[in-house]
Amino acid sequence: MPGSRLLTTDDWPEAELRAAVLAGELVPVGPCWASPATPQDPALRATAAAWVLGDARLVAAGRTAAWIWGATSRPPDPFEASVPPQLRIAAGPALHLREVALEPVDVVRLGSAQTTVTTPARTAVDLLRTPGPTNPSRIDAVAGLLAIGAVTGDELRERLSALGTIPMVRQAERRLRALLSER
Repeated sequence: MPGSRLLTTDDWPEAELRAAVLAGELVPVGPCWASPATPQDPALRATAAAWVLGDARLVAAGRTAAWIWGATSRPPDPFEASVPPQLRIAAGPALHLREVALEPVDVVRLGSAQTTVTTPARTAVDLLRTPGPTNPSRIDAVAGLLAIGAVTGDELRERLSALGTIPMVRQAERRLRALLSER
């Protein structure tokens, strides 16, 4: 749950929180609010994400992880999280879950809530490997991770190459090449 640096609708009514934003006393941090003087770093955004995730066994992933790392300015709607394949959790409309087996090297814990988040490299690989047509918001999140220096193009090429022939790797490599050629 959020730490003392964040306010939620558990603390104040939403109307009062939004009025405080209009008065310049608070700024939104995803689903929460904080003082404008509070640095919006990955730890703060991870703590805010924990309020939506609600279960410490969930891992912030995809566009949610990209937002936590600072690669996008706004959190996704719905939030995206990974869950181990053997775990069964009911999720509401504010949360999109994907069953994924994650290695310990692919996750870190951040914030006062100790939210588990995929690393920037794992986040970028997952976003590039998303099935279906190329989604601009996912590609923009990868571009953001590259722009802030959280990952490099070489690192992503190596990670994708190491995956071998698992599904969507070739598509991910094409997406990465297209993204890097635009930069």
